[in-house]
Amino acid sequence: MSGREEVLARVRAALADATPTPAPAHVRAPSPVADVADLFVERVEDYRAEVRRTAAADLPAAVADALAGVATVVVPDGVDAAWTSALGPGVARPDDGLDAAALDQVGAVLTGAAVGIAVTGTIVLDHGPDQGRRALSLVPDIHVCVVRASQLVADVPDAVDVLAVAVGGGRPLTWISGPSATSDIELERVEGVHGPRTLRVILVADA
Repeated sequence: MSGREEVLARVRAALADATPTPAPAHVRAPSPVADVADLFVERVEDYRAEVRRTAAADLPAAVADALAGVATVVVPDGVDAAWTSALGPGVARPDDGLDAAALDQVGAVLTGAAVGIAVTGTIVLDHGPDQGRRALSLVPDIHVCVVRASQLVADVPDAVDVLAVAVGGGRPLTWISGPSATSDIELERVEGVHGPRTLRVILVADA
């Protein structure tokens, strides 16, 4: 018997008569966030992203305003057609498998979201039907993201609970905290290196 096997045998013998103790139930402390929507907006703006708050009935106009001046916006198949109803003819383009080079020529992408986290100002995409594949939110220079107030949670543990189904289903997650940014060797902020240079968030009030 090796030394390792001998030690393990002694541990098993010592525990043979032990009574298992159930693990204590995890109790999450109440969230200190009084208004998740206000905090979410504040934190998203801290990341130099643009935020518009709108009622559901005014969402098409808000989308058109966020995309003003954009010639072409790629839209995942699952996006509600009403979102793009106020755009001009030919502006909205469906995602038909555009490669990276073609996506780089598109002015913007319009997506939904899975979760918005108030404490961190983070938007999480689980790449469901209204969010499309990951490349859509990483290549175009402008990302317009629609977040419903009902999708807001206070903190990251709450978001993890919401996202468990998507993770269990094998879908990827993209966590977005403001527009893409990094710093060069002299600590000068550079935006748009690893993703969209501009993030515009439309927060839709619950009906």
